[in-house]
Amino acid sequence: MGDPVTIALDAMGGDHGPSVVIPAAAIALVRHPNMRFIMVGDRDQIAAELKNHPDLAAKSEIVHSDIAIAMDAKPSQALRNGRWKSSMWLAIQAVRDGQADSVVSAGNTGALMAMAKFCLKTIKGIDRPAIAAIWPTVDAECIVLDVGANVGADTRQLVEFALMGGAMARALLGMDKPSIGLLNIGVEEVKGVEQIREAAALLKSAPLPIRYHGFIEGNDIGHGTVDVVVTDGYTGNIALKTAEGTAKQIAQYLRAAMSQSILSRLGAVLAQGAFQALKEKMDPRQLNGGIFLGLNGIVVKSHGGTDATGFASAIDLAYEMASSGVVKRLGDDIAQYHDKLELDGAA
Repeated sequence: MGDPVTIALDAMGGDHGPSVVIPAAAIALVRHPNMRFIMVGDRDQIAAELKNHPDLAAKSEIVHSDIAIAMDAKPSQALRNGRWKSSMWLAIQAVRDGQADSVVSAGNTGALMAMAKFCLKTIKGIDRPAIAAIWPTVDAECIVLDVGANVGADTRQLVEFALMGGAMARALLGMDKPSIGLLNIGVEEVKGVEQIREAAALLKSAPLPIRYHGFIEGNDIGHGTVDVVVTDGYTGNIALKTAEGTAKQIAQYLRAAMSQSILSRLGAVLAQGAFQALKEKMDPRQLNGGIFLGLNGIVVKSHGGTDATGFASAIDLAYEMASSGVVKRLGDDIAQYHDKLELDGAA
């Protein structure tokens, strides 16, 4: 069964609060029986939901908070007013204090990042944390970062994102030497802005357990050309939302096409198994959860409007990250990289 893993849940985060968080935890517990939970939020609401899940209740501790961070709150305002007392802060604090191995919240992304940085601090040698997403590809999955934490990224930050993504791929996906690609407007070495070209030059010579592939374009992400795709948060977030929108668009096209005539409806019935497999492959709930990389602790951000199935996927991700030792692995990679820079500078 493995060692126990404790997950702190911001039960009040997201659009639905405990009515989604608690059933999601019950789903995740079936898949990972060695999990325990710290449920942070309104005690009465959480207790009412737990009555429907006695097995989960037996493995849960409730930490009361009557303050929930609004989804539209500014990060600075949330940090100023919600620190020390809100469900989001107390859930993160449980990781900082060693009471939990990871935290999951569907709350305000900006507020969650601000509180996580303030409470957990960044790993030594990392300039800014990044949000990493697991992206479905033709054959498997890849990791894409940053998908929203930083509007821009300079050369150093892009290299750090590459190291973060590489450490995550090694820890979570079991890859010895993951391939890294820099998202660009073309694969030619002369393409792209200066910081991307400079980051490419550094990654080529980095003595780390990664394999630099080179520049990739947007269509390479879904093809699975590389294991880790590196970009700034502005571009990454647009790419992520575009992919999600395209998946919904294709699903609508298929439904419309399959209902145009009696023959098409008959074909849809005959191909029902194939369409179900496609639906599951394209279901964003199955890969719900963005990981805040670069912090001294594991923080997973769930989509705010997801259902119990989607939030359970985010809990699964928090469990896998906590079991993988990714924080130590990333710290070691960053330290090794900066040691190499110092030696090169001395030479």
